[in-house]
This record gives sequence, structure tokens and C-alpha cells, in this order.
Amino acid sequence: MYETTVLIAGAGPAGLTLAIELARRGVPVRLIEVAEAPFAGSRGKGIQPRTLEIFDDLGVVDEILASGAPYPKLRVHLGRLSLQWGSLSEAKQPTQSVPYPNLWMAPQARTEAILRERLRSLGGEVEFGKALASFTHNEHGVEATLSTGETVHADFLVGCDGGRSTVRKALNLRLEGESIDESQMLVADLEMEGLDRRDWHVWPFTKDGAIGLCPLPNTSLFQFTSKADAVASNIEDTVYRVTGHRVRRVAWSSTYQPAVRMVDRYRVGRVFLAGDAAHVHPPAGGQGLNTAVQDAYNLGWKLAAVVTGGADSLLDTYEAERLPVAAAVLGLSKRLHRARSMKRGDATNQLALHYRDSPLSTGTPSGGLHPGDRMPDARLDDGGRLFDCMRGPHATELVTPDGPRILIRPDGYIAHIGSTHFSEYRGGPVHRVSGRVPQR
Repeated sequence: MYETTVLIAGAGPAGLTLAIELARRGVPVRLIEVAEAPFAGSRGKGIQPRTLEIFDDLGVVDEILASGAPYPKLRVHLGRLSLQWGSLSEAKQPTQSVPYPNLWMAPQARTEAILRERLRSLGGEVEFGKALASFTHNEHGVEATLSTGETVHADFLVGCDGGRSTVRKALNLRLEGESIDESQMLVADLEMEGLDRRDWHVWPFTKDGAIGLCPLPNTSLFQFTSKADAVASNIEDTVYRVTGHRVRRVAWSSTYQPAVRMVDRYRVGRVFLAGDAAHVHPPAGGQGLNTAVQDAYNLGWKLAAVVTGGADSLLDTYEAERLPVAAAVLGLSKRLHRARSMKRGDATNQLALHYRDSPLSTGTPSGGLHPGDRMPDARLDDGGRLFDCMRGPHATELVTPDGPRILIRPDGYIAHIGSTHFSEYRGGPVHRVSGRVPQR
């Protein structure tokens, strides 16, 4: 029997982020994936500002930015009339406190490839073609059987295995919620002939409903979206009939039922759920991939702290913090889907999501900052950048000249504001820096 500390089922954005978080803390981990090869589509292409900050901490933001681009402007086609309608949201300039203010587009396959390479640099690998066949669990750990016949004993199991999660079903947890559209939707990556790549093309009033073609950065492809029944079995004919441009190649396609659903528990003993295994979103607002990454980012440092001797009760805060966030994000996604609005704003960038009600958030608000909030970036007394000092698996203490000390958790949220000095946090190191509270 193979033994490890954490077994992760599912190597999408959540599973990869969690594996990186554990690997950089020296926690033994195995990451298995039922698919025989890496995901090849664009599906979750929108990366929100808060997720860019997480990717900064993980050491991959430069690669993410290089592989993507800002969202293009929308071009609406109404019969023979074609007009540029604007962007999803107004572009903002970076500031001291928000270094990544804008939604960024990168095909999901490329994002996952960058995360796999980061995991590889830490000594980890994705084990493709290995499914979680079954498992049992008790207070001592988890015994899992893989589709290869191998048996694995782990201290913890995390299901990052998507909307059809084997882990969730084995725990008898249900995705409760509703479908929010009668029709299935189709998303595909197409190589087109002669279609201008400067804009995101939308045909809102075809006889079969709205159709969109969004150019994917650093590729020759467009992401195509439509109702599945409108396309029937032939994407090429539908696209040519509506757009007048031929499809050279269908690189990838998938269908889905727009729905908002989530579980009511994220933890059962030593087994956890993260990402789409715990909540499923429509694509409106670009929340699914981002919420999945942030689930894993929240859970990773807590698992590592407990593995190295911290109190098991810390793991209960994962559900306490992330379940309300998922509920709020699902509500937002539902409203955006039903409004059929293409516009996006601060509500979707996830910078304002917080853990103010968490038992880990203590102290007194000060200078516009509140325990449980995301810590904004700041300039330090030595001229450096706070986010640079926060990068890594440690907690950070910001000492201000005439104000309180601010303790920042390993995941970038404020743990405490007050006069208390911390030499360690949850069993891990604390790096102390000096600077001023950033203006909100």
C-alpha cells in the first residue's frame, strides 16, 4: 500500500492549486486525474483580479499574463449592421493597493499547463489516467483504491473532481440548487476563415438565439458559444449560415446545462470538497474557475498547518469561510445569467470577498481595513512591495509607524489588527515588515 499525506482527486485548476500549495510547504501529495491527457479547451477563460493576486503568490502570474490578453471589445452584428458596443468592463489602471485591476483572458488549458509546470518545479506531477475507484475513511485517515488497482493510504482526501465528483457522491452529498436555463449550451474552440480577431463577435438575435465568437489570445482559435439545440450536430453549417465565415477546424467542444448548485458541507471527517465538486456555476461573470482556485488556496495552508502539528479545528474554518462565499458567488452568477448582461464590474472581480465572520478574524478595524478582508498591496519603508514580502507559505506582520500591527494570513487575508506581536501563526513562520497602512 502506498502512503501519502494528501490525496487529491482531479487535476483541474482547484486540484493543481492545492497541490502547489502543499508541495511548496513540503507536504507529501499525490494528484490523480481520470483523464488520459491534459484538458485541451478554453472553457474557464476569465481570470479575475483576485485570482491574479493568488497566481502572483504562487509564482506564475508573469506566465499567465504573457499567455493571455485583456478582453476584446464586443462587436454586435444585427443583419448587415455591425457596430462596436464596448467592453465587458471599463479598463482600470493598476494602483498601489490593486496591482491587477482588470479581468484577464487566458484559455483554461493554458492556465492549467502553467500550473502543472509550477507543480513540476516543486517536485510534483499529475498522474493522468488514474481515477479514484472507491475509498473508506475514519478518524485515522483514508484508504483509497484507484482504477489501476493500486491502494493508497492518505491522511486526507480532497475531491477536486468536478461536477460529477466521485468523492462527493461517495459522501452522499448532493448539489442542491436549480437549472437556470431550459436549453443546454454549447461551447467550442474553432479555427475560422477570415473573421476579424480584434473583437468579440456577437450575433444576439439569430433565429436560434444568441451566438458568440471570442478570439482566444496567442492562438488561432475563437471560443464559440450557442444553445446546443441551435447547432444540432453540425457546428460548421450553423456558424457559416450565421456569420458568413467558414470553420476550418473544431479543436474542442462541450455542452453543459446552466445551473447554480452547491453542497451544504465542504468537510466530512478527513475528506474535503473543492471547486466544481462543491459548487457549479453558469459562465456568466466568470466565477467558476476563480472560486475553485480560491477554495484550494484557502484549504492548502490550513491542511499544511494541521499536518505539521496544528489543531484539527483549523480545518473546520475552510467550510465556515468558503461555503458563504460560494453561496454569494452563485447568487451573482444567477443574476448575471438571467439578465443576459455582458457588462461586468467590481462585483465580479472577487477583491471584496471577505472572511469577516470567521473565527480566524480578530482585532479591531483600522484605517479602512477590517479583520477578514483581503490585504491590499502597499509600499514598505524600504521601498519594497508588500505583495513581494507576502509571497510564499508564511504569514506576514505589517508594523505601522503610528498605528496597529496587521497580521496577514498565508492566503493574503487579514487575521488580526491590534497591538499584539506574532512570532508565529498557526505553527508557521511570520515575516515582519514595516510600512504604512495603504489608503483604501
